[in-house]
Amino acid sequence: MKRITTMLATGLLMLAGVTAALPGSAAQALDNGVARTPPMGWNSWNTFGCNISESLIRGMADAIVSSGMRDLGYQYVVVDDCWFNPNRDSAGNLQGDPTRFPSGMKALGDYLHGKGLKFGIYEVPLDKTCAQYFNSYPGATGSQGHEAQDARQFAAWGVDYLKYDWCSPTGTINDQVTTFAKMRDALAATGRPIVYSINSNSVHAKTGPQRNWGDVANMWRTTEDIQDMWDSGQTNGYPMGVKNIVDVTVPLAAYARPGAFNDPDMMEVGRGGMTDTEQRSHFALWAMMASPLIAGNDLRSMSTATQTILKNARLIAINQDSLGLQATQVSSDGTRRVLAKRLANGDVAVALFNQGGSTTTVSTTAAAIGKSGSSFTLVDAWTGGTSSSTGTISAGVPAHGTVVYRVSGGTSTPPTSTTIVSASSGRCLDVPDSSTANGTQPVIWDCNGGANQRWTSSGSSLQALGKCLDAPVGATAGAKVQLWDCNGQSNQQWTLQSDGTIRGTASGLCLDVDHNLTANGTLVLLWTCSAATNQRWSRV
Repeated sequence: MKRITTMLATGLLMLAGVTAALPGSAAQALDNGVARTPPMGWNSWNTFGCNISESLIRGMADAIVSSGMRDLGYQYVVVDDCWFNPNRDSAGNLQGDPTRFPSGMKALGDYLHGKGLKFGIYEVPLDKTCAQYFNSYPGATGSQGHEAQDARQFAAWGVDYLKYDWCSPTGTINDQVTTFAKMRDALAATGRPIVYSINSNSVHAKTGPQRNWGDVANMWRTTEDIQDMWDSGQTNGYPMGVKNIVDVTVPLAAYARPGAFNDPDMMEVGRGGMTDTEQRSHFALWAMMASPLIAGNDLRSMSTATQTILKNARLIAINQDSLGLQATQVSSDGTRRVLAKRLANGDVAVALFNQGGSTTTVSTTAAAIGKSGSSFTLVDAWTGGTSSSTGTISAGVPAHGTVVYRVSGGTSTPPTSTTIVSASSGRCLDVPDSSTANGTQPVIWDCNGGANQRWTSSGSSLQALGKCLDAPVGATAGAKVQLWDCNGQSNQQWTLQSDGTIRGTASGLCLDVDHNLTANGTLVLLWTCSAATNQRWSRV
């Protein structure tokens, strides 16, 4: 492994020679100064739905403080749907429901701020909120046509966080981008720093995973709504279990950065639908994925087990690390899954996740997570126990369980992320339609800087969208190259040669643009290495 890693590093240095700006423009993080780490807090919907009131919200705020959660970083108290007076006032302004919130929304915000907390609120970009759309709450008080007015109202009430939910079957993804951007700009115009959280999935095509929304919002939902269950069997449809959401969100790691985070939805910890082991995995995986940690349980009656999970300071520190990186997948065989998250001080957090139905050993190595050396210290994020290793990272993990280690020592070798450009056409190695399905065959396409054209060199693997470039076992000339779950095997190891070719370790074959064609969509496959122009690549 060390020899292969050295060869790869040498090849990377010899390829292309220069680093240039990305062709095209990838989405940039929304520059509003907030959410530099994933937001933490509590939301009313999962437990209470429409049954909310001023006294309930104040009671939850009191519980955040008295439980010690505020001091661990839980700040935002988000009032979800059904807070509205069903009618705007004569000037078109939003109003709180006078029965549910008799003191008004500004008074509620003042109460939260007085507790050292922040005020979050719910709205929608179209005419009806989700509850109104499904006829479980009266009125039509969406922000459509009122974006600037509503943004000013939120600012006047002291709102610090807006959850903005597309709850309609209408609108293309481009319509959504345009419409969500209206409120982004309206919030910016108020001058108040407000976290902007969007959901583009409700009652709609699941558009969350289809683009990097970091140019639009601080956080964006990746899936349909979470439910209090482990596995719903859904790929991305209602309802979603924890395991299903992880499957969708892991490949989107390249999108996360300070100010912009994938949002796998609010947490279900403490609501009773999963085992303690499953709830611990839920929290640990959200922490590793740099996900917003928004609790959804009744904070006034938490069990000791629930508090132990939600108040795990070691996992919170991993989640709140200043690099703002989401864990990337190191390996997966369908049962044993390994994720690694680089941290600002040079440590790496590693999750050993067992998706199977019985206890199994999940293992990786320091080299596989980007560390070199011969002596490492592992701190168990659940127990706080410390152990040492010469490079092996391993644990027996119960069914649906997740062991997390914080690994220190050695030297960190962060992965490099670049585009890979074909010498024959000047087009980029591209994952078509950003598909993360196993077996997806890369193509060449006009370079655009998208995440589906960003390839990360980690050890001797090449990864895009959380999947590894893979040569089928026993591949011969003409076989397709493909994306597959990372597994650390030799058929996913590549050497970048000094002549610009990319050679598979197991097959000895090179990445080849089919028949030296240059059109967008031309397939990339495996062929006997010849150093012809359609086998030469540069990193840009």
